[in-house]
Amino acid sequence: MINSKGQPSSEAMVIDPSLGLPSHYRWLKGIVAFVFIMNVLDGIFTIIWVVTGKAVEANPLMANLINMHPVLFMGCKLLLVFLGSALLWRRRNNRAAVISIFIVFLTYYILLLYHLRSMNIGLLERIFG
Repeated sequence: MINSKGQPSSEAMVIDPSLGLPSHYRWLKGIVAFVFIMNVLDGIFTIIWVVTGKAVEANPLMANLINMHPVLFMGCKLLLVFLGSALLWRRRNNRAAVISIFIVFLTYYILLLYHLRSMNIGLLERIFG
């Protein structure tokens, strides 16, 4: 049931108790926020690697975009991840949506670790060590 503001009314909200109560979603919100941060970092690293010729974008559609206009690439990347995350967040009462949020988080986490591993860590050791 939809209320006058176009939002689901409290009667229409079916909550799966195994996923937690709405008051427990603060941690899930933090995970979604961290996905946004990792998305920005992934975009920055990807632009650096591609522009310097050290890597190529694996997604063919985004590869064309990054080669034509890196700023547009970043904007599209941010928009697409935002829209996907917003959809999953709206469906957070659904077990599949919560699992999907974790899968996205883990994917970006592993990707960020890959980016960091690919950096010249020796340079950081010379600066800080």
